[in-house]
Amino acid sequence: MSTVPIDSFLVLASILLTTGTFGVLTRRSALVVQMSVQFMLHAASLTFLAFSRLHGDSQGHAMVCLAMAIAVVELGVGIATIFNVFRQTRSVNIDEIRVLRP
Repeated sequence: MSTVPIDSFLVLASILLTTGTFGVLTRRSALVVQMSVQFMLHAASLTFLAFSRLHGDSQGHAMVCLAMAIAVVELGVGIATIFNVFRQTRSVNIDEIRVLRP
């Protein structure tokens, strides 16, 4: 059974990070921005797992468990906020949302 080299994991993580960054910087829909942030968080998790595998310890796995918990909370709060803003403005376009400004 052949093993996948760490370079493959890091290339995939960099593609995910680049896609997430591109989505956050260019998209106007709050839902797409939320999804792009999730891509970036999963890219960091994949990097932790790759280096954990390289060094043969489980600290990376513990960090990924923490990152997954943070991702679930962030997703729940983000979607709830987006739905609340949509109810008030009937739009999820970031340029049109002024509800949260003081």
